[in-house]
Amino acid sequence: MAYAVHFTATMVACYLTAQVLARSTWPWRSPRVAIVCWQAIGLALGLSAMGLPMALGLTAYNLPTGSALLALATDLAHGTLPVGLGAFHLAGVGVGFGIGAVLITTTVRSIHGTVRAQRRHRDLLTLVARDDPAAPGALVLDHPSAAAYCLPGVKPRVVVSAGTLSMLDRAELAAVLTHERAHADERHDLVLLPFTALCRALPWFRWVRDAHERVALLVEMRADDKARELHAEAPLAGALRRFAAAGHRITPAGALGMGDRDLDARMQRLLVSDRPPRVLGATALAVAATLVALPITLFLS
Repeated sequence: MAYAVHFTATMVACYLTAQVLARSTWPWRSPRVAIVCWQAIGLALGLSAMGLPMALGLTAYNLPTGSALLALATDLAHGTLPVGLGAFHLAGVGVGFGIGAVLITTTVRSIHGTVRAQRRHRDLLTLVARDDPAAPGALVLDHPSAAAYCLPGVKPRVVVSAGTLSMLDRAELAAVLTHERAHADERHDLVLLPFTALCRALPWFRWVRDAHERVALLVEMRADDKARELHAEAPLAGALRRFAAAGHRITPAGALGMGDRDLDARMQRLLVSDRPPRVLGATALAVAATLVALPITLFLS
């Protein structure tokens, strides 16, 4: 029972840590650290959701979850079970494996759906997109709406619309292209993938959906940081302002778009150049590492 309490405590800690992160302002100033913290919360939550019913079903062994699972497998192979381990307990173990199967299945489905959408759009781009010296390294779509997005993958593509070219000046366009290349270079699509899977696997947890939205915003802020390192704040802020005023913005499925997330918040943070104290970031990373270590050690011991 003690191990079930450990998994329960980890889930509660994940929830409380997520609430603190959601209410704090420092993640805006250090999005990379905040993204790592959210990833740790997601991993710890998934492992604990699997481990809790397993630990409840394996209480008869009085062993850590990993060792208890090995002992159960050995007993099942010999056709003997310890006293006190019945069908109800085996069902708990099955529920734990079921949750793991759901998480894996939803992750695979998310990857499959995203890859299919990206492949279809990449094929479409070969037919309708063109190169333009005004947007070096990017493909241009002849569309009047505002669009600037990264189509990630093994061969990522940065795409802008003709409407974007006419809307932005050269400095603003350069900042936007750097922003989109940052998505491709740092594989932000893979950062978001676990949270997409968690949303599908645990749809009844509203804070899981909120976590996905916040990580998506932090990903955009991280790309903003890469853009302002090369082009300063003014061109990027100007581009965000123009996207906000453009109204209709398009981003296809499977892509990461410049104007997808809370443009007002992103413009506001560009006015604040200071970063949070290093001790705060180190503390946040230590808490994240502890959250992940708790369920992992129970599974490995």
